[in-house]
Amino acid sequence: MKIFYTFFLFLLVYFPQAQTLYFPPLSGNTWDTLSPTALGWCQPRIDTLYAYLQQRHSQGFIVLKDGKIVLEKYFGTFTKDSIHYWASAGKSLTAALVGVAAQENLLSLEDSASRYLGSGWSSAPANKESLVKIKHLLSMTSGFRDDPAAPCDAEDTAATCLQYIADAGTYWTYQTGAYKKLHKIMSIASSSNYNVFTNNRIGTHIGMSGLWVNGVFYSVPRGMARFGLMILNKGTWANDTILKDPAYYNAMVNTSQNLNEAYGYLWWLNGKSSVMAPGLQTVFQRELFANAPDDMFMALGKNDQKIYVVPSRNMVVVRVGDAAYTSQAAFSDFDNELWGLLDSMSCDATGIGSMNNNSDEFALYPNPATDKVTVMWQSYTFDVAVYNAVGQKVLSTQSITNTVHVDCSQLPGGIYYLQLNSGTATKTEKLIIK
Repeated sequence: MKIFYTFFLFLLVYFPQAQTLYFPPLSGNTWDTLSPTALGWCQPRIDTLYAYLQQRHSQGFIVLKDGKIVLEKYFGTFTKDSIHYWASAGKSLTAALVGVAAQENLLSLEDSASRYLGSGWSSAPANKESLVKIKHLLSMTSGFRDDPAAPCDAEDTAATCLQYIADAGTYWTYQTGAYKKLHKIMSIASSSNYNVFTNNRIGTHIGMSGLWVNGVFYSVPRGMARFGLMILNKGTWANDTILKDPAYYNAMVNTSQNLNEAYGYLWWLNGKSSVMAPGLQTVFQRELFANAPDDMFMALGKNDQKIYVVPSRNMVVVRVGDAAYTSQAAFSDFDNELWGLLDSMSCDATGIGSMNNNSDEFALYPNPATDKVTVMWQSYTFDVAVYNAVGQKVLSTQSITNTVHVDCSQLPGGIYYLQLNSGTATKTEKLIIK
């Protein structure tokens, strides 16, 4: 009996997708709903969430559970029929489209980009340019600079702006201009306009209407939710299997290279032991979003366009709007704050939890903090560096004993990470500033 019970628990933990998913009709606005009270969520907490979303410049927000709408809220003049750009969240749509093209034998991930683009599509030497494969464009390891000299930027696709810095596969950098070459590659490989390819291979199959304009995808927020639901179901919409190769799907939503653990094929991954951020070459020894589920993977776009997919919860969350704080390429403090609120939806919950400070080896208090925090790490003297949610160092100090007091009174409210270094040991901890 004990063996059967253990096996049953194994199935629940490792096969959450076995739960029944609802898929809305391919046309019209009919979409089944699930009452928040069925999940134990209470209205005061929902109201707090909506107030936060409005304060942080959101325009549309959707939560799906088992495919059904639990929350759907629009702000100002924005409605469920309003169109919004996905920004770099569209990269994840491109990743799915590359998988479809590969299963149709239109291309191979091992193909050199030059096979489709010809020579001279970048300013790299010919022998270096030919090293760039489709899989490198998918994993952000093409080896081109993300800081080309003006008037270029990392989103330019002109050959002069794709500047060699390292051999393909050896250097991770968030290079959008190089990524956009995938659109041209797939158009050439399929002898089809990229919008037509997107609509025929995915759009009509899931009821998602949208349009690529200058390399950026636009749709209504429910279109983003439909795409997230298809991905939650491993590339299948109801009984229509769109991504037919399980190996490609698994590669897409798992670490794609050995440089940035938190990046798959144009999808961001939570729950990894380290992460790199756009524009930086620092590897941070922490997961991407401490407040969010470890198995979550994400389509993230500039100014906080979000599609979060959480297999363990059978959940998809979508957010569109203006930047929650300052403009960022992919993620910001918003992600952690949002998930802190989403995990506090029960009226019995106490809100965002602080870390366990009862360890006889380490303590951090108070947390959340307002102006000053005390860090104690027994047996060590150590340096402290404080980073914001996008990996920028905002403070640093040094202890002379095993205790240090960090003045954070000048930091705006949000999620931060303390990186401690004793010379022989390192430690990273989350800090919430109110």
